[in-house]
Amino acid sequence: MAEDSSDVMADKELQKFLTVEKVKTQFHEQVHRITDVCWDKCIDKPSSKLDGRTHTCLINCVERFIDSTLILTNRFAHLLQRSAGAI
Repeated sequence: MAEDSSDVMADKELQKFLTVEKVKTQFHEQVHRITDVCWDKCIDKPSSKLDGRTHTCLINCVERFIDSTLILTNRFAHLLQRSAGAI
């Protein structure tokens, strides 16, 4: 019986670890997507320093990317809730 509870604890710890790793992976993927989009939009030519226009463009791009991601995520969640309520 003690082995069963230790197996359950190990499974829970493994599940928690996997969840944390999944979140980390999703975060890194999001950073790469933002970097790809905003780099192409804002960086004309690489240099050793960012000028004010480029800096502002990058900040605005990242903020708009995050805003639109949140809007889409919330909209999708709302649609899922409505469809689940209809079942």
